[in-house]
Amino acid sequence: MIKNLRFYRIHSDWPETEDELSAQLENAAFKPCSAFSERSMGFEPPVENAGDLLARRLAGADLLQLRLQSRVLPQAAVKEALVERVASFTGRTGREPSRKEKRELKEEVYGELLPKALLKSDRIAAFYIRSDKMLAVATPSATNAERMLDSLRSALGSLQAVPLEYKQPGHTLMTNIFLGSGPDQFALGRECRMKDLSDTKSTVNWLDMDLADSSIRAHVKAGLSIDRLGIAFDSLLRCTLDQELVVRKIRLEGIEELDDLDDEDPLARHDAEFTLFCGLTTRLLGALKKNLGGYAH
Repeated sequence: MIKNLRFYRIHSDWPETEDELSAQLENAAFKPCSAFSERSMGFEPPVENAGDLLARRLAGADLLQLRLQSRVLPQAAVKEALVERVASFTGRTGREPSRKEKRELKEEVYGELLPKALLKSDRIAAFYIRSDKMLAVATPSATNAERMLDSLRSALGSLQAVPLEYKQPGHTLMTNIFLGSGPDQFALGRECRMKDLSDTKSTVNWLDMDLADSSIRAHVKAGLSIDRLGIAFDSLLRCTLDQELVVRKIRLEGIEELDDLDDEDPLARHDAEFTLFCGLTTRLLGALKKNLGGYAH
């Protein structure tokens, strides 16, 4: 299940159908690393055993998945092979290689070892909520989210995407929830990170603690700013929010009720879980929009 989300508002056209979207994603489909390439990136079918389409429409959302493949070539292995190559050069010429020659030897070693390196793959999921024109990228990393956006631009030809921002700062809502005066849909969790505004490198973390304790709340009243907060939303979704309203450590309550679908049909289990997840995500976005004064742009 998806554990983290970054949100982007989409201000350009999006393909109307699942088939149209899949056909356009083919423009940036995944191709395995060739023998002499370090990495490869592209779209693949987002769900196993659901056909070859590169998009799957469920619950009013288009689900997609980016695969990033890279060759694992430890620098220690390159360094060790280079020592032997330099020794061979010295024995053959009777002198140490120059800086340029050593760089060329290293390139030779790298080129010989690269095709033998192991491959590893990482995957980034995303889903486009059609009703809200919102793209949710399943990563806490801004860099990985940009990889998804760049790949979509390559596939679709263009994509106008801006990070989700509200008229009021996120820490306003987080502070209200922390102090017990937040909206009824939001309940306080058991994780918090605070920052000293005069020294942003100074932080204090509270993990698995009763955040309603007066000794913990005193830090905010004394001037520390809430940078990350664990919350429960609608008693069904638990997560942490940060200043940018990136959603982390997502956990759904009651998901075990879907366990009966595991053995019978894994695809049905996936679709049911994603439908629940997408519905809660849409409701969370609506609550954030309402309580933070609407979108900034």
